[in-house]
Amino acid sequence: MAFIHENFLLNSKVAQKLYHEFAEDLPIIDYHCHLEPQEIMENKSFDSIYDLWLSGDHYKWRAMRANGVDEALITGDASPLEKFKAWSETLENTIGNPLFHWSHLELAKYFGITNTLNGKNYNEIWEKCNDILKNKNYTTQKLINLSNVEVICTTDSPLDCLKYHSEIIKQDNFKTKVLPTFRPDEALDSDGDKFISFVKQLEEITLVKINNFNDYLIALENRVEYFHQKNCRLSDHGLMDIEFYPSDLETQNILFEKKMNNIALNKIEKIQYKSAVLIALAGFYSKRNWAMQIHFGVIRNNNQIMLKKVGVNAGFDSIYDQQNLAVNLNNLLNKMNELNSLPKTIIYNLNPSVNDVVASTIANFQNSGLVKSNMQYGAGWWFSDTKRGMLRQLTTLADHGLLMNFVGMLTDSRSFISYTRHEYFRRILCNLIGKWVTDGEIPDDYQLLEKLITGICYKNALSYFEF
Repeated sequence: MAFIHENFLLNSKVAQKLYHEFAEDLPIIDYHCHLEPQEIMENKSFDSIYDLWLSGDHYKWRAMRANGVDEALITGDASPLEKFKAWSETLENTIGNPLFHWSHLELAKYFGITNTLNGKNYNEIWEKCNDILKNKNYTTQKLINLSNVEVICTTDSPLDCLKYHSEIIKQDNFKTKVLPTFRPDEALDSDGDKFISFVKQLEEITLVKINNFNDYLIALENRVEYFHQKNCRLSDHGLMDIEFYPSDLETQNILFEKKMNNIALNKIEKIQYKSAVLIALAGFYSKRNWAMQIHFGVIRNNNQIMLKKVGVNAGFDSIYDQQNLAVNLNNLLNKMNELNSLPKTIIYNLNPSVNDVVASTIANFQNSGLVKSNMQYGAGWWFSDTKRGMLRQLTTLADHGLLMNFVGMLTDSRSFISYTRHEYFRRILCNLIGKWVTDGEIPDDYQLLEKLITGICYKNALSYFEF
């Protein structure tokens, strides 16, 4: 029997019915990813399966290092075939790791390969995949169409002119919406020359003379409005931790002046500055009915030797353990709420030990009269983007909120064939709900179950984001 088959991970008749009748064929709304809009606009093609599947994939790189593979075969100057062979030899050792499932789902969906890849058959599969890439002309847009993707939200700097998004709209033969997401990391986290350079560039593109903190916020809102006119409806913030410390405008001006003069802020001052900027941005988002995403809990670039050797985003990040999260998160959201500046919000925590803290905090700030569950407990992210992580997130949300209103899965990926993560999620979701039905925990009311499954997999995101 093939490893990947139609009932993969669907362990009951109920689960199979839920998936095949309600989830399988729904369009995908991928509301958070790291695809390059230029590659979509240019309808990029791929020279080999290596270029499509392995290049730049830090998940695979981590596994290869754990398998004793030389760095030359990971990020070095070895040939694409040599790197593919090294990955194939690694993959058979990833049993229990989500890469084992992800990789074989991708091979099955896009290349019709339903058996496992390993060190013995790598050359045969290399040839087959490359033939399909060439003969089926697997370009970025074709892969997106093949994956039934309705909406893609990229991740974009406030300084981006978004020209590729504008060009994509003009392409009549490509129907998927490719929308920007406002990701102002430079506005919150940069220091020194990097921050000063960001402010100078912000001045140039907004034509706002930035002399103080209020001017800075005016310029940032200028960019928020620019993104809004380009059909952006989400922001995203990547934070190591969530901290809150109040400040007044006088203090904020002093802190901004220090940063512009390249004077280092102390710990409290850094928290005050970041709190003030994030709260102001939240107000800008709320005014435009955007959704604000917060991803937090990662500590990055921990291996300094490898950072110098191969650079950032190469597989040397891990989970951060924050202290006093409950107080800080509640205080931050409460301040936004008091200022009538709390937008629709999705919070993703990387550390699963704080699942209940985050989910119970979110429940404190559900506002009646807005979209259902305006405060969302986000899908399992990065190190929790696993079967176990998804189940923990789903059950935690069910414990503290309304699973029925969950906006569902996203890829958070740089790959054009990661859309099988939606399939993976849908199978896991249907199997979980199927088990609840089989165990008698919820009724076998298929009208109700259809509402639950189609909502989580597609309809809730459509109504929540209002694309």
